[in-house]
Amino acid sequence: MPFELAVSVPAGVDEAEVRRRLLEEHTVEIGAAFGELAGKVWRVGLMGHSARVENIVHFLDGLEAVLGEPSGHPAEAARKVLS
Repeated sequence: MPFELAVSVPAGVDEAEVRRRLLEEHTVEIGAAFGELAGKVWRVGLMGHSARVENIVHFLDGLEAVLGEPSGHPAEAARKVLS
């Protein structure tokens, strides 16, 4: 089931740097927002092969690693919800 969601960029975080590191360090590409939302949210799209549970968990693990803050283990929560 394809979907796209917008994830709010935490205050003080360089959203472009997070996108760059996700791509380089975790092979995960997410999109920047446009217009009013530029710099405020990331666009995350999961379709086709990318919509598998293991890819969603990989994204969450990478985002958590790049942000450098465990945030309640969202990847583990996703595994439980999506299984």
